[in-house]
Amino acid sequence: MQKTIIISAKQRGMHSITSLISRELDDMLKDVEIGMLDLFLCHTSAAITINEDADPDVPLDMMDVLDRIVPMHRDLYRHTAEGDDDMTSHALSSIIGCDVRIPIRNGKMALGTWQGIHLCEFRHHAPNRKIIATVFNIER
Repeated sequence: MQKTIIISAKQRGMHSITSLISRELDDMLKDVEIGMLDLFLCHTSAAITINEDADPDVPLDMMDVLDRIVPMHRDLYRHTAEGDDDMTSHALSSIIGCDVRIPIRNGKMALGTWQGIHLCEFRHHAPNRKIIATVFNIER
């Protein structure tokens, strides 16, 4: 089973999308006893990851860490056609990645206690983002 989920435009930062993904996929997951969910982000200037979803400081600290790893300085990069955040966004997207896999157990995503799904938006002026969700139902 497969579904496309549109995430409305977000400001630069890490955004919890766990509840949105859960709501969007509730009907697809409800009859899956054992399975796997693949979430694929169809963009090269954003990323998707699983991280702590309890403390609101974690996404802020993560963005600080990423800013130190890939600084946003126009003089460092050749590819700046779309602004100072252009190449930085592509680099961070490759570092974090464009997909995550989550086990499905008894009709629900089997995330850990503190885990959540995060959209990492690296552009200052981002468009809506598209995620393709694919559910694999594993028969016994």
